[in-house]
Amino acid sequence: MSGLLLIAHAPLATALKQVAEHTFPHCSLQLRVLDVTPEMSADDVESQARALISASGHQQTLVLTDVYGATPTNAALRLQGEQVKVLTGVNVPMLWRSLCYAGEGLDALVQRASQGGTQGILCDATAPCASNNPSSQPSCS
Repeated sequence: MSGLLLIAHAPLATALKQVAEHTFPHCSLQLRVLDVTPEMSADDVESQARALISASGHQQTLVLTDVYGATPTNAALRLQGEQVKVLTGVNVPMLWRSLCYAGEGLDALVQRASQGGTQGILCDATAPCASNNPSSQPSCS
């Protein structure tokens, strides 16, 4: 069985674990979380993540992160190797798949989790989806 580590900007990792516990209470025991706060450096995150992976007792670990290019993922990628794989862009379907298929080999688990994450993103067929036209995208200003 593979261990699961969720690293995300605070409080997302803990919130996603709570969703997992609500839906799969018996599976969430293998899920460890690390909420990254603004004062944490990538070195801090890497160190804490290594400790969580080591304490889990699993031979292999899938690390799920929230945003590619941000501190949680940058730190996780330093851990990636044969026994640790990193998948970014975590969402609830990806997490659920990870929990349900943690008994599979690490490479198969990565595939299942990735498929769950992408297949869980749908557009309401009764409403038009946002176009790729930048002028139609919302602005933060």
